[in-house]
Amino acid sequence: PCRIGVSCLSWRSAGPCPGPRQRPVALGLALLLGLLLLLAGAVPRRWAAPPRGARRDERYLARAEELTATDTEDSALSYGVVVDCGSSGSRVFVYFWPPHNGNPHDLLDIKQMRDRSSRPVVKKIKPGISVTAAAPEQATPYLRPLLRFAAAHVPAQKHKETPLYILCTAGMRLLPEQQQAAILEDLVRNVPLEFDFLFSKSHAEVISGKQEGVYAWIGINFVLGRFDHEDEEDAMVTVALGDQGKSLVRKRTVGILDMGGASLQIAYEVPDSGAISSPQQEEAAKSLLAEFNLGCDVQHTGHVYRVYVNTFLGFGGNFARQRYEELVLNQTYVHNRLHSQQTGLSPKMPFLDPCLPVGLEDTVTRGGQTLYVRGQGDWQACAKLLQPLLAGSNSSQDSLLGAYKAPIDFSNSEFYGFSEFFYCTEDVLRLGGQYSAPTFTSAAQEYCSQRWEVLTQRFRGGLYSAHADQHRLKYQCFKSAWMYQVLHQGFQFPLDYPSLRTAQLVYDREVQWTLGAILYKTRFLPLRDLRQESIRQAHASWLRLSFVYNHYLFFACILVVALAIVLYLLRLRHIHRRQLRIAQHTLLWLDKVVVPLGQGNVP
Repeated sequence: PCRIGVSCLSWRSAGPCPGPRQRPVALGLALLLGLLLLLAGAVPRRWAAPPRGARRDERYLARAEELTATDTEDSALSYGVVVDCGSSGSRVFVYFWPPHNGNPHDLLDIKQMRDRSSRPVVKKIKPGISVTAAAPEQATPYLRPLLRFAAAHVPAQKHKETPLYILCTAGMRLLPEQQQAAILEDLVRNVPLEFDFLFSKSHAEVISGKQEGVYAWIGINFVLGRFDHEDEEDAMVTVALGDQGKSLVRKRTVGILDMGGASLQIAYEVPDSGAISSPQQEEAAKSLLAEFNLGCDVQHTGHVYRVYVNTFLGFGGNFARQRYEELVLNQTYVHNRLHSQQTGLSPKMPFLDPCLPVGLEDTVTRGGQTLYVRGQGDWQACAKLLQPLLAGSNSSQDSLLGAYKAPIDFSNSEFYGFSEFFYCTEDVLRLGGQYSAPTFTSAAQEYCSQRWEVLTQRFRGGLYSAHADQHRLKYQCFKSAWMYQVLHQGFQFPLDYPSLRTAQLVYDREVQWTLGAILYKTRFLPLRDLRQESIRQAHASWLRLSFVYNHYLFFACILVVALAIVLYLLRLRHIHRRQLRIAQHTLLWLDKVVVPLGQGNVP
């Protein structure tokens, strides 16, 4: 080392010495550089926000990946099982999802599981579970084939953490509550004895038609990406948040129309509750509006939805035809008695039915009475005859016209029509997809005006959809008129409404209400991942906590370190100058004292 007053006494003549002036500078620069490198390594790469459009591209890629086989070797995947116990049979669906991405505003990315052949993992058995009503102890054996099927596809090591939901619909709703409870009790007691799925009393229930409609609405909108609020390229809507007096702007959701054989259902979001005109409407709104939060945190209102759901029994396509035939038979018999006529009582004097193709002969039998009919093929007259059926019975609950309907903003809304809405437009008319009332009306009139022989010849020639059959050909005229009346007279859709699509598949796959059910049932699961993430962060180094999550503190610390180094260098400089002055005084003393003494010793 260089010691002042010894070898450094000659620093002015021998050149600069690597002493205290140079060492503090090098030490400070090295310290600052090391600190910056350390902080750069502590910043996680996922801190940077993804570029605009990246989430949309990832979503489109995910849709294609949904059609491939599920990688059961991936230990990070979670699974869920839903059993749909319907009126005519029961089906089991297996779903899976990757770990949550950590954003509390995002939902789980749930997809339907696919086997090694890329086929959806689903199995159906007949009849419905209601056949066990007389012997509820047979409920578990009844579902055993479905549960074994699911257990064979879910990895064995995942069974204990895989939730199982057994949800019963229309068939069970028709049973007395005592029988319902007995069946559910058997399932809750015996299913855990045979299977290791995560299953408890709350996982087996009879759901209402309202719940089923909400789940269907959730499933459709989830597949369409309408819950991904970070994508700003789609249509937006302003939503009022209950009684809080607040509102937010987010992606517009779609409503659904579903007409089966026996019932009709509609479900759509109500962004603004609007004004209730009467106490009766207020009471109806309470039973028909469902408000729920799909988010994992109840404090976040980004996924709070208010949905109107209503199911109209007897307004399905087949049941409406039965009601129409009863109406025609009764009116014709009354007319015959009043006017002493024989219309419809023999094949030679048939009732001319405007709702059947021209020349088609058929019979209607009710209560021992038979009515002979022949198709007239007048679509306009058919639609007019169907108007009284919209009113249903005398009860407003059974009336499509008198039922409470939450307001629809037809200028900023979108609907999808499923089941009969799709079959009516596509199977024969080949107009599935974007719906246009004028185009549909023209095609329906043209079809009805054709003779039955011509239609059957076209059918044999393969001019219609592969799903079309003789039943569709026979009742297409009636069902198209019924669909038109339900849509434009019952639900008051404008004739120029541009945002209705009829569909059977969404992105090439059938969407079941069970997808919406598991999304709703598992909505709190991301909290587990978020909690684990917070615990991990709590044990992380102080660098990550201080700098990654607080940019201002990061730069403040850098400034403090730099200032400390500057002050340290200034202090060393001051010390160095003091020592330099001392050394100079020492040299002067040596020059005055030591040298003369040396000179005195010269002989």
